[in-house]
Amino acid sequence: MQPIGGRWNPRADFEQTVLAYDPSITPEQFAAAIAAGDHFFATSSSTPDYDDYHRVMLHNLGVDPTSQLLADLRREVPPATVLETYPEVVGTLEELSRRGVRMAVVSDAWPGLPALHAGLGIGQFFEAYAISAELGCNKPDPRMYHHASTALNLPPAQCLFVDDDPSLVAAAIKLGYAGSAVCRGSATSDMPSIASLAELLDLF
Repeated sequence: MQPIGGRWNPRADFEQTVLAYDPSITPEQFAAAIAAGDHFFATSSSTPDYDDYHRVMLHNLGVDPTSQLLADLRREVPPATVLETYPEVVGTLEELSRRGVRMAVVSDAWPGLPALHAGLGIGQFFEAYAISAELGCNKPDPRMYHHASTALNLPPAQCLFVDDDPSLVAAAIKLGYAGSAVCRGSATSDMPSIASLAELLDLF
């Protein structure tokens, strides 16, 4: 999946939500606040609490992080309003499932990821989730990979790890997993790679 508008964090409706509380904030101020949030996110040892993440940006904007504003920033919205799957994803997952390929998700994300996937119409394809906010670690920590393969009751050698970050695929390969990097629009020469998820069908 990919964020509508090209940004994972903060959510696509961040600016609109904050402007309802302070309409004087400029695009430049939002850019600086989002950069501060990016730094906070990058320097956290595990996926930070969403409220803490929002407080960092609101403090940078000079906006009082009231409980109501924080609730508005994390309110549930239809996934289709902020996220979309790549065009080939649903068809590929349907065919992999038809072929009996068992699948799990390994993600640096919050606990709401399964519900988000369900809203996008892809949750039914995954038997298990290894989520950083629940495990207290991020990829490439071996616990992330092992949690997923253990949940599937499969040894690493019988699992293929797919990620759009080649370094995380390399880490999985070192742990004994098969691996393939999703390199949309480009290829990597130092490890197995695919240009879209549809190419996974050639591997099963």
